[in-house]
Amino acid sequence: MRIHSSLNKRGITLIELLVALVMGAIVVGAIYRVFVAQTKAYTIQDQVVEVQQSIRSAMEIILRDLRMAGYDGNQTPSRLLTAVTPGDSAITIQYRINGVLNTKVISRNAPTSELMENLLLDGAQAPNYPAVLLGNVDALTFTYGVDGTVGDPASQDGAIDDFNSDGKIDDADFVRAATVIGGNLNVIAVRVALTASPTPVNPDIPKMVQPRTLVSAITLRNLCLLKTN
Repeated sequence: MRIHSSLNKRGITLIELLVALVMGAIVVGAIYRVFVAQTKAYTIQDQVVEVQQSIRSAMEIILRDLRMAGYDGNQTPSRLLTAVTPGDSAITIQYRINGVLNTKVISRNAPTSELMENLLLDGAQAPNYPAVLLGNVDALTFTYGVDGTVGDPASQDGAIDDFNSDGKIDDADFVRAATVIGGNLNVIAVRVALTASPTPVNPDIPKMVQPRTLVSAITLRNLCLLKTN
């Protein structure tokens, strides 16, 4: 008697092999897409954190210099005649330490989109300056809070002038440099708006990460308590 095996000894067909290959390719492709998306998201978040920290660091340097405006360590109280020279995208600050007149200039270099800092000591260029504080700077804007007119104590009350007469100090009460210079106004506060973009390391990043803007306002502590130049 002949015994027949119950096992199916047939191999897989070409169609079955192709179907298996297609399904495997779909699974691998899906895994790759998830990996790419996660990598891109991580890169984007890393760039966002980097640009935010860089803007904060640059802003702290600017505010530190503004706090020094008008300081004179040789006299108390005192005020330098040209403690602040206003500009829309640049500002010049003067203060005196140990008898040396420090002239600090903070500006945006438009051709290179860099935030620049320069220092003169008694009119001479300081070593290691000019220095780059931040790259990829899209905008740097200074506006000014004022208290009356320079040399007119009667127009000064120690507070920022309320230009729109709404009973509070807001963005509308900070004026541009031309208004300050044209009216010979007494600057006692500065509002700084700094906008920067992340360093492009991926062609998709500039399309997905918007520039970050940080705005800070500071009262010039060495100037706001004095009513005359």
